[in-house]
Amino acid sequence: MEKLFESMYQLVVETSTKLPKDARRAIYQAKLRENAGTRAAMSLDTISQNIIMAEENISPICQDTGLPTFKIKTPVGVNQLEIKEVIRKAVAEATKNGKLRPNSVDSLTGANSGDNLGDGVPVIKFEQWDKDYIDVRLILKGGGCENKNIQYSLPCELEGLGRAGRDLDGIRKCILHSVYQAQGQGCSAGFIGVGIGGDRSSGYDLAKEQLFRNLDDVNPNEDLRKLEEYIMENANKLGIGTMGFGGETTLLGCKIGVMHRIPASFYVSVAYNCWAFRRQGVKIDPATGAILEWHYQEGDDVDFSKKVEQAPAAVEGNDSPREVVLEAPITEEQIRSLKVGDVVTINGRMYTGRDAIHHYLMEHDAPVDLNGQIIYHCGPVMLKDEEGKWHVKAAGPTTSIREEPYQGDIMKKFGIRAVIGKGGMGPKTLKALQEHGGVYLNAIGGAAQYYADCIEAVDGVDLMQFGIPEAMWHLRVKGFKAVVTMDSHGNSLHQDVEKSSLEKLAQFKERVF
Repeated sequence: MEKLFESMYQLVVETSTKLPKDARRAIYQAKLRENAGTRAAMSLDTISQNIIMAEENISPICQDTGLPTFKIKTPVGVNQLEIKEVIRKAVAEATKNGKLRPNSVDSLTGANSGDNLGDGVPVIKFEQWDKDYIDVRLILKGGGCENKNIQYSLPCELEGLGRAGRDLDGIRKCILHSVYQAQGQGCSAGFIGVGIGGDRSSGYDLAKEQLFRNLDDVNPNEDLRKLEEYIMENANKLGIGTMGFGGETTLLGCKIGVMHRIPASFYVSVAYNCWAFRRQGVKIDPATGAILEWHYQEGDDVDFSKKVEQAPAAVEGNDSPREVVLEAPITEEQIRSLKVGDVVTINGRMYTGRDAIHHYLMEHDAPVDLNGQIIYHCGPVMLKDEEGKWHVKAAGPTTSIREEPYQGDIMKKFGIRAVIGKGGMGPKTLKALQEHGGVYLNAIGGAAQYYADCIEAVDGVDLMQFGIPEAMWHLRVKGFKAVVTMDSHGNSLHQDVEKSSLEKLAQFKERVF
């Protein structure tokens, strides 16, 4: 049992901190395709640096380590209850050591268990088979991409594509639409697993199962093989690009599975995964619990360190992008001078604030003076040392659209001038930015090590009753870079990209299959 614990702990750490070879190759190919001097190129450089840093630091690639989901196949006679208990201990230990963020929250009370354990967590799915070894696969799928999962019930009407019928061509339309609707909120460029058929729950299970396939495999179903190739070619013509900034690569992988259904129901389920495609797998000796072999290690590895530029690429092809340094407190005049496309470097203080903080601030006073300050949509991975001092282990942005009901009101109420997140926000926030004099800054989603390296110190924390990810952390930063994507003049890059990608989506309306 001790050896099995070591094996499961190693699997959790490797999955959180080291991107598998097939995903690394896909990102490298995206870097080669991207036009130099664009926001997408800058984003891919940051992503590549982050992959290197996570592996070297043995720290989470992305701070949102999701709900650990294990898919396990065991020989006849293996005690699955023992395996489950060992996995729970390994997950708790990895959380304690800062390899996973404490993400398990009681759905009724909101209380965080603090160790990633709880009812139904981690997710463990067993299957018995006739092989003589245990096969364990793990995927860490964060909330940003999990929230962009989507399920279609055919026939249906799709924006930009018209009617999708109960046939292969209708399935094609659903998959293209699933990529369009994700935009940059799921940390594109991304990967998708598609499940055709089943019921509501089994369809999603089938879709997520496709994410465990190797990106280089060939679908044995000829119709699905052709459909996978079609989607990979044409989804990248939508122009959504990395982080939704526009660009040449929107989708890095597509895998499709099919199962039977009942006549009355026809579901197409799509599991969207961000570029931080954290899934690994091992073969385990059932007698000793030792790792016999690692999955996803086929093919050449990619040495990003030879390709990564330390300075961000120029925006929109300009040789010298406008770069502005900000330090709070920020004046309205400074904010009004910023325009979409500017690169902002932040030094000094910022405060984290996610869902619980925004809900709290709607009805309560802030624990600190937020006038002229910066709010960072971030739920970091934190560790406390023996002297009681907090250290940031991972600190990338979370998806901002969840705060849309609150953000504009909170900015006006407390005088907040800048908000940092990923994926952009909606019309209510954009209007508030105009009226109040505020700006939205898009950081690179998933780049948890890159941004943690910009944090010089943790100066304090408030509202810890909400748990580590949801507390308000006082961070002192240096050289923290982000791109202005919503300004105080009514401009939104996110709206522009969504509009242009919808126009491009419409070209795929006519029947193909």
